[in-house]
Amino acid sequence: MAYGTLSLLILKTLDAMGPLHGYALARRIEQISDDQLSLNQGTLYPALRKLEQMRWVAAKWGESDTGRKAKFYSITRTGRTQLKAETESWARATAIVSRFVRDLS
Repeated sequence: MAYGTLSLLILKTLDAMGPLHGYALARRIEQISDDQLSLNQGTLYPALRKLEQMRWVAAKWGESDTGRKAKFYSITRTGRTQLKAETESWARATAIVSRFVRDLS
């Protein structure tokens, strides 16, 4: 999965669900995809660190449902602005690809 696509999925999930720790975030994305996507730590956490560096997400330590210490991620105001831009870009890109698939078949 391309980085831009993963960042869009992360931002959208956090926007819809509120703060989540990494494991819950990964499971939610997998659930929404009907298990078509599988996110491992080597994919998810570098993306979250990058989004945090860009200030699109903020991280705060808390306690998970199981009582374990976990880092919870939430979307920031800047992240919401980016989510809007990326959603619009994704819609344009998929419309173009759909046109090719439909018209060149």
